Amino acid sequence: MKIGIICHPTYGGSGAIAAELGKALATKGHTVHFFSQAVPFRLGAFSRNLFYHETEVKQYPLFESPLYSLALASKIAEVAYYEKLDVIHAHYAIPHALSAMLARQILEDKCSATKCFRLATTLHGTDITVVGADRGMRDVVRLAINKSDGVTAVSSYLKAETVRMFGPNKEIEVISNFVDTSFFFRSPPPDIREQLGLGGEKIVIHISNFRPVKCISDIVRIFHALSQKIEATMLLVGDGPERSGAETLARELGIADRIRFMGKIDDIVPLLSIADLMLMPSNAESFGLAALEAMACGVPVVATLAGGFPEFIVSGTHGYLLPPGDIEGMTRKALLLLSDQAHWRASSEACVRQAKRYETALLVEQYEAFYLRLLEGNR
Repeated sequence: MKIGIICHPTYGGSGAIAAELGKALATKGHTVHFFSQAVPFRLGAFSRNLFYHETEVKQYPLFESPLYSLALASKIAEVAYYEKLDVIHAHYAIPHALSAMLARQILEDKCSATKCFRLATTLHGTDITVVGADRGMRDVVRLAINKSDGVTAVSSYLKAETVRMFGPNKEIEVISNFVDTSFFFRSPPPDIREQLGLGGEKIVIHISNFRPVKCISDIVRIFHALSQKIEATMLLVGDGPERSGAETLARELGIADRIRFMGKIDDIVPLLSIADLMLMPSNAESFGLAALEAMACGVPVVATLAGGFPEFIVSGTHGYLLPPGDIEGMTRKALLLLSDQAHWRASSEACVRQAKRYETALLVEQYEAFYLRLLEGNR
């Protein structure tokens, strides 16, 4: 198949999954074309089956904002026509699915309906729970969903939220996020602790885009409580609007020297390989890819009973799940894991086994079958 993938290039689960999916499809012999404003952060090396098309946005004085959606539609139409793409896979309903819909309209006088590409849309969360929650955008999101030829969601939770909020006129298929366990596994570089200036203390980690929903201040408060009981260092990986407030809070609590703000790092496996615990106290999470990748590296997770976490984290087995905002409870469970080596080891081994159930190859097969069903429906 010839497949186009539209995604955001920035740090986050949707861009990671889109890039990993495209690479896996290319390895299996499919031709994959990426469309984005910049090279997706997980794309890495190119292969003979993998292509990237940058969407160049022109600035015009007449318009207040860049015309990204229109430029994207034009680029999709151009590539889809000359490369004879079978499927365009939009990661996010807004704006990507809408741009693909417009691209298909651009091609109406060039392609017959049976020869034009099929549109697959994957919902990742923000397009539903944030953009879709805006009353002014609700009908636009509903249009993007209903006009797609097929729609997937990354968790049963997100599917249920989409149905509740939009009542779409088509079935939504759940295809979970996935992890490449041949890449994500515990393999600490021998000198990594020395490079980071770490000793033998426990390592707690969090990875995200630092948006308000991630509750970064809760992480700082949990770690503050932990640090009163055990020797530990906190690694905060990523960046975003909540970083400044978290840095200020860490200084106020007197633990700034024990929290490392690492910024955006592409290769997180070395850090996960020395981590003893991941904290994910999010108010909402459509799936929680960072937690799954941590589990693949044998890192137990203390997270919230929110969104997609309960679909792959069993509390008491792979870590613990507690209500959002329960700082005291999360601190208590984190201490339990970090203080009992036998309990930690059992949880770590269970995490690795669980991650293998979400192996990339298994989920990519589901996407291939999904694409084929869309193409069969077009004949």
